[in-house]
Amino acid sequence: MGQPDQRAEGAGPFTTRLTWQPPDGGTAVWESRPARRRGLIALHPPGAPAAHYASADDTALARLQRLNAITATAFVIGGALFAAGAAVAQFGSGDATTCSSIYFAGGLFFNTGGYVSLLQVVNAPRHQPGGEGALVTGRWRWWSYEPGRIDWLSAFVLFAGTLVFAVDLLDSFLHGLSVQQVNRLVWAPDLIGCVLFLISGHLAFVEVCHGRPRILRHDLGWWIVAVNQLGSVLFMVSAVAAYTRPATGSLINADISNWGTLTGALCFSVAGVLQHYERP
Repeated sequence: MGQPDQRAEGAGPFTTRLTWQPPDGGTAVWESRPARRRGLIALHPPGAPAAHYASADDTALARLQRLNAITATAFVIGGALFAAGAAVAQFGSGDATTCSSIYFAGGLFFNTGGYVSLLQVVNAPRHQPGGEGALVTGRWRWWSYEPGRIDWLSAFVLFAGTLVFAVDLLDSFLHGLSVQQVNRLVWAPDLIGCVLFLISGHLAFVEVCHGRPRILRHDLGWWIVAVNQLGSVLFMVSAVAAYTRPATGSLINADISNWGTLTGALCFSVAGVLQHYERP
């Protein structure tokens, strides 16, 4: 970072894009999401009409491809199972235990997708400030603590959200709960998980937009983040509607809750399909 001709962009303490001049002239551009998802740095040689890209080494690219495939598939399946559970609840083709079982299975896939998303960040190739513009592959790690990186923070909050949802899904198997216990053990974790998903999505928007809210119609990463965030909003609507009124023992609106879960889950599945194309 100490290059006098280097320009950093981002929001607050987070850097999401760096631009500098390589020794042979022109410019090199590192962006957080393309680098960790696709292993790419953009190079603009002097006098060249268009940019070309420098890739990470084969080890890093193979690693990124595997992690991306696992994450995308996990969210596709997890979203589909959540949608199926909401459909069962809405159309009355199964009992509460059946719905809970389907949701729980979907939650396991969300847990997997959340953790592997974090592994994508932890094991992404790192850039070297200055120089020709290279991405360096480090040793494999199962964990790291890097709150100064917005991609790490977004992935960590997402993973935390999936774990909180797991508490909600496990508690949903309990029977004979009072209204207060249902709201405390099932509804509250659901709401907290939705808040964490929204925070993660906001951080992802900051990363892909470099701190300036905007629509990037030709950026696949932006669309993946946008569809995921729409799913998070719909999950939040579902959670609010699922609050059990202490006076009556009934939900605020069961239909809105079920449809919010169903449509939100489909958003996560669609984003997972799109993510299959955001690979090296």
